[in-house]
Amino acid sequence: MERRRLRGSIQSRYISMSVWTGPRRLVELAGQSLLKDEALAIAALELLPRELFPPLFMAAFDGRHSQTLKAMVQAWPFTSLPLGVLMKGQQLHLETFKAVLDGLDVLLAQEVRPRRWKLQVLDLRKNSHQDFWTVWSGNRASLYSFPEPEAAQPVTKKRKVDGLSTEAEQPFIPIEVLVDLSLKEGACDELFSYLIEKVKRKKNVLRLCCKKLKIFAVPLQNIKMILKMVQLDSIEDLEVTCTWKLPTWAKFSPYLGQMINLRRLLLSHIHASSYISPEKEEQYIAQFTSQFLSLQCLQALYVDSLFFLRGRLDQLLRHVMNPLETLSITNCRLSEGDVMHLSQSPSVTQLSVLSLSGVTLTDVSPEPLQALLERASATLQDLDFDDCGIIDDQLLVLLPSLSHCSQLTTLSFWGNPISISALQSLLQHLIGLRNLTHVLCPVLLEGCEDVHGTLHLGRLAYLHARLRELLCESGRPSMVWLSANPCPHCRGRTLYDRAHPVPLFHA
Repeated sequence: MERRRLRGSIQSRYISMSVWTGPRRLVELAGQSLLKDEALAIAALELLPRELFPPLFMAAFDGRHSQTLKAMVQAWPFTSLPLGVLMKGQQLHLETFKAVLDGLDVLLAQEVRPRRWKLQVLDLRKNSHQDFWTVWSGNRASLYSFPEPEAAQPVTKKRKVDGLSTEAEQPFIPIEVLVDLSLKEGACDELFSYLIEKVKRKKNVLRLCCKKLKIFAVPLQNIKMILKMVQLDSIEDLEVTCTWKLPTWAKFSPYLGQMINLRRLLLSHIHASSYISPEKEEQYIAQFTSQFLSLQCLQALYVDSLFFLRGRLDQLLRHVMNPLETLSITNCRLSEGDVMHLSQSPSVTQLSVLSLSGVTLTDVSPEPLQALLERASATLQDLDFDDCGIIDDQLLVLLPSLSHCSQLTTLSFWGNPISISALQSLLQHLIGLRNLTHVLCPVLLEGCEDVHGTLHLGRLAYLHARLRELLCESGRPSMVWLSANPCPHCRGRTLYDRAHPVPLFHA
């Protein structure tokens, strides 16, 4: 009876104050009042309306009321606590962060769970559920539906009876701690170290989950302990941009094979090792590529500067079991056989993005490329053939297939030595693609350079004017054509719009 009377008192205060206090909402006043006495605030949690938990938590977090935070974690009435958003843009006090984790400690040690407790996920990602705190602190709380996390597998707590371990009657669902990790040399701060230590001591009931993992220029031995602590099947997005040699990648491959829910994978700079035998090299490559059999959720694959890919692309692709949405193979050496295997792979039939930038194709027959475009023509939206060395004869073979790519929106063709006549043929085949809005092609130096190799802007302006006329005549005046000329002094490019003979910018 007493509890019902107190709850009614709180609700009546909510109605009256929300009417008469104007901009100073009840949630602000309630938080200020309760936090003046932490003992009172903690005692009030049992009766506090659900909608007042988020604003009170924010007030306690900002004011670094550690004991209140510790108690609120144990009574949290939502399935997820998105703490990372509150940590964003400020230097979090270590003791405040410890208070939240210590609250979990107490919660996990309790045999009987608090009546209102629902917490399943502690979300430390700084870009996730950014509107949670704003919505629950405003007037739209009743309209907000916070997404439930995926159900975790229950872990049964055990107790000892006469020295023997027996199963408890009620299963306990582990709490997931969600993070996005960027592993760099010397980048492990005190907060993360404290978190790792907590997870290490309570691994059965506190699961460290990571949706996005980035590994930058760090020795593998330095991150092995972290990789062992992370639930590898929680990783959906992985980037590894390390200058590891092949033996190191082979040691990393078992971790990769456990990331069975991986959707996006970026691998960069796999280097050869001069001190291993050819037989050992083949063994390492097979050990690495075989891990792709486990990645049955993979949708986007980016590989850059992989030394072993020439002559072995089929060895990688045959382990990719499902169709990809994005395939980017850049700055790699490929043989004609590799391109043939690529065009025949089941993984390319539903591509929306294809990039072969920096892959020299000058000596490759255009027929496999033609078949590749045909197989992806129904879904392909972005196509990147930058710096591939494609010449006129090859381009002319590709044009009919290119004209069938009905969903194409962007075509990038920089760094290919094509002529004016080839450009005109390209334009004629692209005009019918109604979704195509941007074409990026090389500056046509044919007839635009003087004897000293200097670009003559007047002649370039004439060519761009002619191109503009062709676009208008074809009913596509809004299509954007940009040209790029490589800079002789750096690796950048100077961009030219079809409507302007002067450079737009230097990239």
